[in-house]
Amino acid sequence: MIMRVRPLLRGSTYAGVLFASCGALVSLPLLPLAMLPALVWPSAPYGVQCVLALLVWAALIGVAGLARPTRRVLIACARRLLKVPLPDPVAARRPVGGDRWRTPLWLLLHVALGWTGVLVGGVLILAGLTLPLGAEAGLSLFGRTVRVKDGWGSWAVALGCVLLAAAVCVVVTNVLRGLAPRLLGPSPAERLALAAERELALAERNRLAHELHDSIGHTLTATTIQAAVAGEVLSADPVAARATLRSIEESARAALEDLDYVLGALREQKAETAPSRTLADLPELLDRLRHAGAVVEPVLSGELTLVRGPLSRAAYRILQEGLTNALRHGAGGPVHVRVAAAPDGLEIGVVNRTGAGTSVGTGRAAFPTSGHGLPGLAERVRLLNGEIEAGPDGPQHWRLAVRLPVRLPA
Repeated sequence: MIMRVRPLLRGSTYAGVLFASCGALVSLPLLPLAMLPALVWPSAPYGVQCVLALLVWAALIGVAGLARPTRRVLIACARRLLKVPLPDPVAARRPVGGDRWRTPLWLLLHVALGWTGVLVGGVLILAGLTLPLGAEAGLSLFGRTVRVKDGWGSWAVALGCVLLAAAVCVVVTNVLRGLAPRLLGPSPAERLALAAERELALAERNRLAHELHDSIGHTLTATTIQAAVAGEVLSADPVAARATLRSIEESARAALEDLDYVLGALREQKAETAPSRTLADLPELLDRLRHAGAVVEPVLSGELTLVRGPLSRAAYRILQEGLTNALRHGAGGPVHVRVAAAPDGLEIGVVNRTGAGTSVGTGRAAFPTSGHGLPGLAERVRLLNGEIEAGPDGPQHWRLAVRLPVRLPA
């Protein structure tokens, strides 16, 4: 008994009744248009006029359901009043087959159930209020009059009418709540569009994670070494120490720009223009490494200025990660950097010396790493349809070699 009464104690039931009643109310402005056939054909039998009016009314309601704003409004109202978790409609391909008729069908059922709840519930409630008044009062419907004698019987019938009206409200609400996911929920095409949106969002977050790892990881590694170098030469060579500190300042400022952009994008704010580090910024990157005490021997060939767009940005990040690994895991000695732009591809190489007794690819105690550098590089190169090789090059060297397909403008 408690389980049967419990729906009557929930606010969502009465919110659903309000939702159903709104379906009946919003259809009223279309009713005068539905009466036009009766005005055009006044000699038709009354029953035919009623059927025609109902058909025209249903057609007008269905046409209203074809509008995209109608679907959005219905989904928002169903979420709020029926408490049905429905996603917002997405921009998908034009609905085909039965998908385009789901909203008109829902609207027709919504209006029909709304009028059912309003009329049946209203009649039952009116009966519950009228019948206990005694023999002088009665309820007439379709040419029949119902009267109940005075006494407890009249109150019992009145209570039964009220409970029956509440039951009709519960049934209407549950039917609408059950139909909402099927008719207002995402269609197969919309599910594909939602999956594509999620995939793009995940890809963007993954790209931002790579950018943040490359930028912040390189900056922290370089500034840590630069700070140590500045401390060692502060007394002996103040000019070099000041130059190193300026390099730390520039590196930190560039990293803060990257961090602000990434955090703004993750917060779904209107992000500023993304910091664009390209091969044109390679000399600045190499200078920062030199200020950190590294000996860099670059070999640049080809028209690097012709490499532009995403490929140039990706090449810069690949070099940045490779040089960061050389700083973290290298054992001194020169770092050989090779960048060659050819008509059929862009070749990137970083070779550094590894310490004796140190496992290649493992960091020193001073530079613990997350282990995401090389996998992130491999994924970045794979997305560009490139080739990557990373591993020992002889007994004491580590080599990173990347080849990216490119078509340089003539």
